[in-house]
Amino acid sequence: MAGRRALITGVGGQDGSLLAELLLAEGYEVFGVVRRATSERYENLDAIRDRVELIQADVLDQLSLVEALKACRPQEVYNLASVSFVPTSWLQPVLTAEFAAVGVTTMLEAIRLVDPGIRFYQASSSEIFGEPREVPQNEETPLQPLTPYGVAKAYGHFIVRSYRRRYELHASSGILYNHESPRRPLDFVPRKIAHAAAAIRLGLVGELWLGDLDAKRDWGYAGDYVHAMWLMLQQEEADDYVIATGELHSVRELVTVAFEHVSLDWREFVHIDESLLRGRAELHDLVGDASKARERLGWAPTLRFEELVRLMVDADVERLTGRGGDQVVRS
Repeated sequence: MAGRRALITGVGGQDGSLLAELLLAEGYEVFGVVRRATSERYENLDAIRDRVELIQADVLDQLSLVEALKACRPQEVYNLASVSFVPTSWLQPVLTAEFAAVGVTTMLEAIRLVDPGIRFYQASSSEIFGEPREVPQNEETPLQPLTPYGVAKAYGHFIVRSYRRRYELHASSGILYNHESPRRPLDFVPRKIAHAAAAIRLGLVGELWLGDLDAKRDWGYAGDYVHAMWLMLQQEEADDYVIATGELHSVRELVTVAFEHVSLDWREFVHIDESLLRGRAELHDLVGDASKARERLGWAPTLRFEELVRLMVDADVERLTGRGGDQVVRS
């Protein structure tokens, strides 16, 4: 892999930073697209900041993407730039559509103009299935998105297929189910719970407010999922792949594992806030069938659900004891 170059949009996020670390370990030169000034701090990149070259560009500005591609001449592009928190898409549906739909098309056009030989990865999402007709879902499951996020991601999914067929680009989409790590923002339920368990154990907060404890998700480890992204672009032919654990777990299970890990009874600290309950468009139990990825990519998750939850709690205990109470969010 010596001498290979990769460009990552959304490099400062959970997936982008983990992918950057993986690619560096594989011997790549790594470039990252950021919208803010390259001199700003991107916390998730702290450990590798001196090894990643940041390029200021906008995924909605085709000219800036063309210039970025010409500047670093990558063999691979990973498009991870998008609104990632589904509830936010209801508050900012136009912005969501711009980044998750138009932004994909802009990048594909830039690649087509600069170097059609570039291999392209698009971060698709299980939200494209919405209220699915079958359980579990696979690559052939009909798309029925319900949220603005899901609708925009469905457009991105289709446009990748379109460019793959029309221009024969090596463009693949990873249909990723929920994937977590200690780098997730606190808006996401698994990180919110892990952080609260750690903070309560340390006496920094006294309670945690949640919505539906019976809501279920197919949760995996983000580190495993970025590995799948890389594997897709190493294949001779581009294709789309579901990346999932195939297991459903409830929020109640997540809370139980997190609090037991710090020797607490969650029922003493967790309260229900009905204002946090999701609408009908976000309540469906999505669970993926990753058989194709297992067979063709040789991919499989390395962390089980319980291990992932404990990893996140341990990371927040370390973060809070190392930095003090100023990092605590009152959940």
